[in-house]
Amino acid sequence: MVYIFLAEGFEAIETITPLDMLIRAGVEVNTIAVGDDFLVKSSQGIPLQADDLFENTDFSDAEMLILPGGQPGATNLGKHKGLESLLRDAMGRGLPVAAICAAPTVLGKHGLLKGRRVTCYPGCEGMLNGADCRESFVETDGNLITACGPAAAVDFAKAIIRLLRGEETVREVCEKMMFGRA
Repeated sequence: MVYIFLAEGFEAIETITPLDMLIRAGVEVNTIAVGDDFLVKSSQGIPLQADDLFENTDFSDAEMLILPGGQPGATNLGKHKGLESLLRDAMGRGLPVAAICAAPTVLGKHGLLKGRRVTCYPGCEGMLNGADCRESFVETDGNLITACGPAAAVDFAKAIIRLLRGEETVREVCEKMMFGRA
């Protein structure tokens, strides 16, 4: 199971694009609200109904954890103590983690990026505490995937699918979505 975490003020495209593409790739995905309500609003005011609340979820079947960016969404993710503990455990065990836009700052805040090659939304680099910051669209460093912002949402999703299901599945999903026919 892949878990995508939703906090008030999340970036909609950075959430919906990976969610959609992962489902197309045959990956089981649950959206998890880190607040007290199943209905979470994006930074654009778009409501999204989470599959479950953090406190109700057993993450023992986690295949990957995904943190969408957006503000104040990333800040709100960074304040959640349960999520902090889950991320520390996941990173310590080598479980894949993906974060886009401002969300790598959540990992940086908790000291989980030291020596890791990452990218993020421009201006957030100072909050990545010891990371090797790059100006790329998407960075994959072992079990860690980071991306720079909304425009990278498709490439972020492709990198996640590549890590979880391989290049052939990425090609199949992109072909069915008609990428390359613009």
